[in-house]
Order: sequence, then structure tokens, then C-alpha cells
Amino acid sequence: MTTGSPPPVAVGRFAPSPSGRLHLGHLQTLLLGWLQIRAAGGRFLLRIEDIDPSRTLAGGTDAILRDMEWLGFDWDEGPGVGGPAGSYLQSERLDLYRQACARLGDRVFPCTCSRKEVRRASVQHRPSGEWPYPGTCRQAPSHPGADEALRVRVEPQSLGWNDRWRGPCAQDPADVCGDFIVWTKAGWPTYQLAVVVDDIAMGITEVLRGEDLLVSTARQLLLYRWLGAPAPRFTHVPLRVDESGHKLAKSRGSAPLADLRAAGRDPRDVLGEIACDLGLLSQPTALAPGDLLEPFVACSVYARLRLS
Repeated sequence: MTTGSPPPVAVGRFAPSPSGRLHLGHLQTLLLGWLQIRAAGGRFLLRIEDIDPSRTLAGGTDAILRDMEWLGFDWDEGPGVGGPAGSYLQSERLDLYRQACARLGDRVFPCTCSRKEVRRASVQHRPSGEWPYPGTCRQAPSHPGADEALRVRVEPQSLGWNDRWRGPCAQDPADVCGDFIVWTKAGWPTYQLAVVVDDIAMGITEVLRGEDLLVSTARQLLLYRWLGAPAPRFTHVPLRVDESGHKLAKSRGSAPLADLRAAGRDPRDVLGEIACDLGLLSQPTALAPGDLLEPFVACSVYARLRLS
């Protein structure tokens, strides 16, 4: 009797930027992503997205590793562990991004527009904060000789996916953002290009992230298509908010996890509080990440996140 091939191994990742310290919002997303993959017997990767040197904090990567180790998380590939897809620092993967950008071919065109010019020429500011690009440089750069970014041409189309948390979703990237940048004037790949290239190279099958990145999904689906790779399954989870209803963010000065550690908090208490807020526990209980696997599988959240 033929049993067939074994099911593919689920591969997830946590990919923070060292532009600031991790806070409780990061921890909430990390915990759900880690539990999702561990409950499925998959592989969990850590990747540091440090492609913007102007925003990278000195010692930021080490701080991320200290926070994760303090909380008791492990990872199968990444800084301090290694792995076949390394390096796991985006700043050391620039050749891969250049090669991918070249593969986009004539979809790419140089753009010399400033952000101010794009805002001025855009028809409408989107609720997501995007100013759709009006196509100014599609035929030729508007300021010959000026520094150039690289954009990709985006035609109107509806791109859909089945989000594990939100259900069926669809976006028209031409409406959301228009022609988007893949390479900056400063000579660095953008988040949109780098994250897709890395998820392809690292075999990522599951992307669990905050719902603030939902707006990026359609343009990333385009990049997967153009680079000839299957897209992962997406899960966009609600964000953790403060007392005023605003999302926790580095830019808003949300308290970093390092402050909790310095204050002598037990990391298991911190995890138990987050798990209770997510509905994994009926009351805060001091637990390590591995101890939360059983309550995770038994809670209603698991029905949305289960991979089998």
C-alpha cells in the first residue's frame, strides 16, 4: 500500500527591525507565530531586517536576541544558530536583492520624484497612509541627472488571498500604491522587495504578522508572481493597542521589553499576561513559551491558526 509523500514542513519566521527595542506588540505577534509553527511541528526562523542603516540602532540586533532569549523563545535558523539560508541579516544579503531586482526586467523604471512631489501629484491620500504614485517618471525621469529610485510598473488588477485570520481578502495594488519602489535613491532595497526575496530563499510557508502590514500584501503577491515563486499563506493578526487605542509602536515611545527585564519582571509572568489577553488562558499564569502550546491548541484562536 502506498502512503504517498509526507506533508510539507511548515516554515515560519519572526523578522524584526533593529530600528528600536522590542515592545509588547512585537511579543504578541512573536508568540502567536511561534506557537502556530511549533504546534504544527514546523521550523521557526529569526531574521533581522536591517536594510535601512539610517534607522538601525547601534546594538539593536543584540538587544533583540537578548529579549527573545530572556523570554525563552528558540529558533531553528537565524543569528546565533546559523542555517542553510544564511546570512540572516538582511544587510548581508544585498547581492540576492540586486539579482532579484534585475530579474524584474523591463517592469522596473528609474524615478527621480521626491516624496513631496508624489504627494502633490497623487489624486488621493489612502487611509493606509499611502500616496499612490501618479506615474510621473514612467516614460522618462522627471529630473534627468538627479538621484534615481527604481519603481515597478503596476497595472490595475484585483489580487486575492485567503487570510487565515481575516478570511478572503482582495486588493488592487494600482489603487493602493501604484508603481512602488523596490530600490531606494540611497542604494538599498525596500522592505517590499527584500522580504519577498528572503521568504522565497528561506522557504517560508507561513507569514504571520500584524494587520498594519495587510496593505503590503498585494504588491508582495505581485513580486512572488514576477519572481516565479509560490506565495506563502498570510495571517494578519490584530495589533496590541495602548490605553488611548493607538497601536504600540517604537515611534510612539512604547515601553520596551528591556525595561521590564531591567525592572526584574519574571518573563513567564509577562508571557502569561499576553497569553491571557489573547484568550489562550482564562487568567494570567506564569508560563514559558513551550508551556503555552497545550492551552494554545485548546483555545479558539487555534482554529484560525492551525496548519493541518
